[in-house]
Amino acid sequence: MKSKPKLRSRCALLALALACSSSAFAQWRASTSQEQSLDALAFQGIEQAIGEDFPDVQSVVVALRGRLVFQYYRDGNPESLRQVQSVAKSALSTLVGIAMQRGHIKSLDQPVVELLPQLLPLNTDPRSRDITLRHLLTMTAGFPVDDPTGTAPALAVQAGWARPISSSPGTVFAYDNTAVNTVAEILRKTTGMPVPDFARQQLVTPLGMAEPSYQRGLSMRTLDMAKLGQLALQDGRWGEMQLLSPSFVADATTARNAGGKPVALPYGLMWWVVPSKAPRPTFLASGFSGQFVWVYPGMQMVVATTSTVSMGAQERGQALQLMRTRLYAAAQKRETGTP
Repeated sequence: MKSKPKLRSRCALLALALACSSSAFAQWRASTSQEQSLDALAFQGIEQAIGEDFPDVQSVVVALRGRLVFQYYRDGNPESLRQVQSVAKSALSTLVGIAMQRGHIKSLDQPVVELLPQLLPLNTDPRSRDITLRHLLTMTAGFPVDDPTGTAPALAVQAGWARPISSSPGTVFAYDNTAVNTVAEILRKTTGMPVPDFARQQLVTPLGMAEPSYQRGLSMRTLDMAKLGQLALQDGRWGEMQLLSPSFVADATTARNAGGKPVALPYGLMWWVVPSKAPRPTFLASGFSGQFVWVYPGMQMVVATTSTVSMGAQERGQALQLMRTRLYAAAQKRETGTP
């Protein structure tokens, strides 16, 4: 009986140590009081502008050089988990990079039927044997897709693989939601655990994220969307941890093909890429109707936004307008110190 207080004390100390460790992983770069004052001055009036002029926008997080400089939540709750739509694809790409870093996946150029042998008899087209994990990530597997809005329901892995092939793998971009299920199954098979468990162990916990929801697609905090972009901006490094290799990040966030609908930008490995002559181009995760993780390497800037999920919000494009105008101008003002 006398040992119970000691045991309880040890458990408390262990919990405290784990909490401190997790907190250290989770931190953005601390801001001085002077930096906070300059941040507030640069972003003055934007909260009101979002509330009045951009009613579709539900939340915004802006980070500059690893510091949080602006946050907005229409519901007042930074802890809310928000539907991110196809931002989930970029998160999935990140998990593939982590799986490679951990040695679970040898190469992006492994044929899918080697990684998932059960698929081999489901498609008699010999070109199906040439489809690689890279083709899935670049949306060039060769399956025909007619989905200009990018909202078609994803098929189950087996049904998706049995589809006819219309072009040689690697030659034609077609935005294919079914590729997500296939990549997720590859992750499950190669890591030996469900994708949410692997994500919790290798991404959510190290970055101090809140546990996402996987009901009706991925939902996560806007802060954690920004962390996903910051991790890519930092070449896969977070604190003292190299979660994925810089070469994978470069591969993922550099244009691998001309891309196309629904975003009409070049495409990397489940990241969209803005054409640029800069040493490192702007890249983004994009979800239907205004869910974004926008990364500007030239300014060391990450912007995460969520918006009302509706066709009307998609057509109005308010989050994109906000980022390109008010938020970008405020960040420039903050960086240059101009009045």
